Amino acid sequence: MPNLELYELEGCPYCAKVTKKLDELGLEYESHMVPRSHSERTEVEAVSGQTGVPVLVDRDNGVEGMPESDDIVAYLEREYGS
Repeated sequence: MPNLELYELEGCPYCAKVTKKLDELGLEYESHMVPRSHSERTEVEAVSGQTGVPVLVDRDNGVEGMPESDDIVAYLEREYGS
């Protein structure tokens, strides 16, 4: 099973796009909910260098902090799709 982590924000449509793809592919992941305020998003900034979400971490494949929902969805499909 992949070692996936997702940094996300409640109610974020871009995050929802990623979680939908994770669910479609049957992938388990650890969710990290980030604060609404960008200035308080130190954890996601440390991982990805920026404060936007979603951000995916896939340590098994050397992905330390991938931003952008479309890029994440394409990556998940390519790496874990059928």
